[in-house]
Amino acid sequence: MTDAMEIDEPRGTKRKAPSSPADESGPRRIKALDQDVVNKIAAGEIIVAPVHALKELIENAVDAGATVLDVLVREGGLKLLQISDNGHGIDKEDLPILCERFTTSKLKKFEDLGNIATYGFRGEALASISHIAHLTVTTRTKDTDVAYRALYNGGKISPAKPGQSAEPTRIAGRPGTQITVEDLFYNVPTRRRAFRSASDEFNKIIDMVGRYAIHCAGVAFSCKKFGDAGTTVSVQATNSTIERIRHIHGGAVAKELIEFAASDDRWGFKASGWATNANYHIKKTTLLLFINHRSVESSNIKKALEQTYSAFLPKNGHPFVYLSLEIDPQRVDVNVHPTKREVNFLNEDEIIQSICENIRDKLAAVDTSRTFMTQTLLPGSMISDNSTQQDGDSSSAKTPAASRKAPVRANESTMVRTDASLRKITSMFSVASPSPAAGAPSNATRDAVQEPVYETTDREPIVCRLSSVRELRSEVRDDMHHELTEVFANHTFVGIVDEKRRLAAIQGGIKLFLIDYGRACFEYFYQVGLTDFGNFGVIKFQPVLDLRAVLRIAAEQEKTNTADDDTFDVDEVVDTVADQLIERREMMLEYFSLEISPAGELLSIPLLLKDYTPSMAKLPQFLLRLGPHVNWTDEKLCFESLLKELATFYVPEQLPTLPGSNETEENVPDEIKARRAQIRRAVEHVFFPAFKARLVATKSLMKGGVLELASLKGLYRVFERC
Repeated sequence: MTDAMEIDEPRGTKRKAPSSPADESGPRRIKALDQDVVNKIAAGEIIVAPVHALKELIENAVDAGATVLDVLVREGGLKLLQISDNGHGIDKEDLPILCERFTTSKLKKFEDLGNIATYGFRGEALASISHIAHLTVTTRTKDTDVAYRALYNGGKISPAKPGQSAEPTRIAGRPGTQITVEDLFYNVPTRRRAFRSASDEFNKIIDMVGRYAIHCAGVAFSCKKFGDAGTTVSVQATNSTIERIRHIHGGAVAKELIEFAASDDRWGFKASGWATNANYHIKKTTLLLFINHRSVESSNIKKALEQTYSAFLPKNGHPFVYLSLEIDPQRVDVNVHPTKREVNFLNEDEIIQSICENIRDKLAAVDTSRTFMTQTLLPGSMISDNSTQQDGDSSSAKTPAASRKAPVRANESTMVRTDASLRKITSMFSVASPSPAAGAPSNATRDAVQEPVYETTDREPIVCRLSSVRELRSEVRDDMHHELTEVFANHTFVGIVDEKRRLAAIQGGIKLFLIDYGRACFEYFYQVGLTDFGNFGVIKFQPVLDLRAVLRIAAEQEKTNTADDDTFDVDEVVDTVADQLIERREMMLEYFSLEISPAGELLSIPLLLKDYTPSMAKLPQFLLRLGPHVNWTDEKLCFESLLKELATFYVPEQLPTLPGSNETEENVPDEIKARRAQIRRAVEHVFFPAFKARLVATKSLMKGGVLELASLKGLYRVFERC
């Protein structure tokens, strides 16, 4: 009994494989795998399913200059997968090594990966297929009169029957190449049994053919099941992109498409494509993404597009997007995934943001014009019989008057203003538009203040690879308030309400909002600092400023405001902060365009927004706060705190309110008059247009910076009770 108890293990215990005495006496020896095993393992990584084999074959055909591609499928591609093209064909001399691993005409040395411009490049597709399927290649070049057929097994050319020659066979054929894959995974039974449904695999193949049919302009595609008379996919070479999308995804998508494009030489990319507008939405996002003409996937791009559309679509609504992204090959690493399904590229965050901003602008423009047309057409009168007959439909003229529908009158509670140039609510107050003699500076003063001179430089843009900056950008995106972002993206500016409290009114749809534009400016400039990190413009001082003298102004003011001013040593504070800034001058110049000489001269500060200059009266306090209020010991906290101080510096200052009707402005300095005019112009013509273009409204801004004043529907309910 004791021996039996020692031998029998508890139920559920994993049994160990029996070992030989040799195994127990020492460690197992390391041996090289058989080459056939190595090839099958590699094939299993590259060809995971029939659709992956098809993708490789389509890319090879397009690389060969094909303008017609015909795909034939049987049992989801497991029994038969055949693709025929009219490309350049394959030379007979190349057929013996066609299916050997790492044989390619597109790559000669490793450095060529940095400039790869073709779909395939590693020479593994046909080799992998030949190790797990029966592969037949029939090809003919334009220079030959006959075609050649070759059979492959295990990467080697093989005879059709035992005892016959393995040399390619001469047959009749058209120029181009036909590749036939039969019995896929016949020698990998475990992988073969994993495919439960042939129809599911066929649907994946249809999706892949549809993707390349949409992207490859000038190439005809067809795909059909073996034995079927008709084709499942049929696209002509002359079809436009919209017609191709209509053939593949239906007319409901095609009629709601808007075209977009974005590019930036700093990040070395060009993007173009088609996306659905706010009238169309589906339950799951459809993203057809091509990077350098290769069909790939990107969860980051997909997530960013969904966040962009969340401000325009109803809850749980998703878009259709076809995006073709061309990036400088030297910025792309294509060799990061066995199936080439994913790629890595530089400046991913910047490129994604640029694309999403362009799509957001397009969606906002569509929404604006749609609202405008609705406002114009709703009050329309009944169409006359004459106009109907002119359109070619005379049947309505015979319709009895009683059966005609009455004209629909527009509901005033849903009519909104869409033109910001119309009369503003602030024009009704006498203090809102002072006369030039009383409230506004002269034209010369206004021009001198508001029209700085700009010049361009040839400085190369800095590529931000800092993980800390990427994390800060992600935090802003995660804190995005979608509804409020939509309001800012589609708002109509109403007017400034209170300059002292920095309040302005905007209209979003049928609602009126009161905005703390001081807080909104802080959010905007902080986000600009993250987006343009390392690539700011420059505000130069001529002549240069003495850093210590500027710091002394703020320090003395701080001492005046301090209750216990006896313990506040101005000289010590100035020297401490000045030494800190001079010590870190190289970092601040590289990342923030804040230039300080070793001798303590302030040469320049960053420029965040064109057509607006921050108040130089805030400069001493800004520089002084860079000492104690910036965490210089942690990279992420340093960048975050410094950018927030910079955003605070750029926020327009609070100005005293205009005098009442019984008061005069004779004692108001001209500088304040000029600054008031500058800020009023900047708020309406610089800040809020910038908010519409690129502000990501956050949840913190919603809590204390935005107040809904009224809704037209609510106001009409009040008036109806009166």
